[in-house]
Amino acid sequence: MPRTAHTSVPILPVLAERWSPRSFDPETVLTPADLASAFEAARWTPSSNNTQPWRFIAGFRGDATFQTIVDNLMGFNQVWAPGASALVLCVAQKFEPNGEPIAYAMYDLGQAVAHFSIQAHSQGLSVHQMAGIERDALTHAFNLPSGFEAAVVAAVGRLGDADALPEQLAEREKAPRVRHDFEEIVRFEGYAAD
Repeated sequence: MPRTAHTSVPILPVLAERWSPRSFDPETVLTPADLASAFEAARWTPSSNNTQPWRFIAGFRGDATFQTIVDNLMGFNQVWAPGASALVLCVAQKFEPNGEPIAYAMYDLGQAVAHFSIQAHSQGLSVHQMAGIERDALTHAFNLPSGFEAAVVAAVGRLGDADALPEQLAEREKAPRVRHDFEEIVRFEGYAAD
């Protein structure tokens, strides 16, 4: 099912082709080695003052880490996400050991996950990030150090058949991709005063 974005100007194919499916191939088995390049791309993400405030905990279908993540997904994420080959808990270090806030931790983590996603896509994998998680429960379940907290989970695997999803999710999977118009998100001057 081609899902390449119809962009207003040309962009790199790996960016235009990347999307966030919920349908994953249940037969695909991934290993830590299969995700090593994606994690390496995340590792080399730029960050404010080079704080690198990201950590990742990866579970693979069938292991205890994967199941702990599944158990702490919210709502319909528990319906589709267990079909992924891997679930990656994305963690932000929001405070230094001395208690000082790391102001751009969430921004920097977002960049790292974007780098992870693009690298994974370039390797034929799909990534779907989800915020519908039990953050506090995951922070405790994985005994995250002080100052660190669970932020999002990324499901990773090879694209599967959308029709294998429950009907409502299958419809969302096949719906056209939409974005705000270019002119709505990019300005070359400020907003007019009221």
